[in-house]
Amino acid sequence: MKGNAIMSNKEYIIKDADDLRWELGENFHDHIIESVYNEAGAIAAKVIIQKEESKKFHFDQWLDRLVTSRLTGFPIMFLLLAIVFWITIEGSNIPSGLLASLLVDTIHPELKLLAQNIGMPVWINGLLIDGAYLAMAWVIAVMLPPMAIFFPLFTLLEDFGYLPRVAFNMDNLYRRVGAHGKQALTMSMGFGCNAAGVIATRIIDSPRERLIAIITNNFSLCNGRWPTQILIATIFIGGAVPAHLAGVVSAGAVVGIALLGVLFSLVVSWGLSNTVLKGEASAFSLELPPYRPPRILQTLYTSLIDRTIFVLWRAIIFAIPAGLVIWLVSNVDIGEYSIAEHFINWSNPFALLFGLNGIILLAYIIAIPANEIVIPTILMLTVTTVNIVGVGSGAGVMFELDSTADTAEILFSGGWSALTGISLMLFSLLHNPCSTTLYTIYKETHSWKWTVVSAFLPIAIGLVVCFFVTQIWLLVA
Repeated sequence: MKGNAIMSNKEYIIKDADDLRWELGENFHDHIIESVYNEAGAIAAKVIIQKEESKKFHFDQWLDRLVTSRLTGFPIMFLLLAIVFWITIEGSNIPSGLLASLLVDTIHPELKLLAQNIGMPVWINGLLIDGAYLAMAWVIAVMLPPMAIFFPLFTLLEDFGYLPRVAFNMDNLYRRVGAHGKQALTMSMGFGCNAAGVIATRIIDSPRERLIAIITNNFSLCNGRWPTQILIATIFIGGAVPAHLAGVVSAGAVVGIALLGVLFSLVVSWGLSNTVLKGEASAFSLELPPYRPPRILQTLYTSLIDRTIFVLWRAIIFAIPAGLVIWLVSNVDIGEYSIAEHFINWSNPFALLFGLNGIILLAYIIAIPANEIVIPTILMLTVTTVNIVGVGSGAGVMFELDSTADTAEILFSGGWSALTGISLMLFSLLHNPCSTTLYTIYKETHSWKWTVVSAFLPIAIGLVVCFFVTQIWLLVA
């Protein structure tokens, strides 16, 4: 009789839990965890005698209430991110210009003269110096200064103890789409370099959620894409408004693209977690560390050696073959036209459906090793294809211009419009990761399948978005 009573109680408890699970649905686990904490708090209140603390000011607690508040947490987070971006972009302009002047304007002509003096064949001269060397030079000039600024700033925020608060603020948002709160940190790292962001996903313990973070990290606008975004926004967005508003409007457009990338990361994370990577978001227990003064020397070592030099070296290794390809397709002729011109003429009708053109498509195919060479490649191909005289140094020789107005003149001569500029900004955000990032994805996942998914998923999304924007633009126009 007693055994039957116990069995009845067990059945009642199981039935009660099932009813509760049915009522709460996805919030069942949250309810259980919350009830456990509430019960623990009630027990602690009964058995622990707490000594009354004096009502003195605690800086850590005040700061936590400020940076994790639902009211002020997100504005502070966006403000700090904007400040880091602004310092990175503004601070890298001068050193990038100096490096370009040294590597491209000074060393490149000297190498050409040396090759001529020693009697090096023209095609080897072009292939090695105009192709391989220039690609490496542009990657170093464009990529090194932003990374050397962004990564130390990011590491300083990490050492100070702020980044765990970012994860705390974003946890609920990412958990709602089936991802992990720490994905906010890996996305932030991706703004410096997507390869570094992929490596940073090691902080996520769940294999499923880590894979989602790896696949979606490409939606963070890395420093290799910032120059393209800033230049195109300045020409086509800032150029469409009065001069006194141009800077603000251009900056707003670039920030808008960056935030659009965050939105796409959430949408794609939700799609993956509800299809091929189904599963519930894992519990995220985060102990917020105390605030502490940054360790400057360790910060510089970690950010410059472990991150900047490591990522830059990989980018250089992949950029050199891209330079060889750029020179070859621009200088090897089939009939009356070069390989590059054949591809551009063939792909133009297809590219126009997405608001782009054949030159942009070819530039992005060639620039898979490094996004830093997209603009120099576009300018070189435009000058070569349209036969603009007096600009550049010939077919296959990448270049950039100091004047935004001169760059705009070349693009307009190539048939660009505001639609082309907007479509390029969207495609720059939504296209395949660079080869350095793809290699890192393979190294982290040990899977060709997920590496291929990471490569082609953004392209598919980018083409769909550009197609709909183009069709809407044509209807409105």
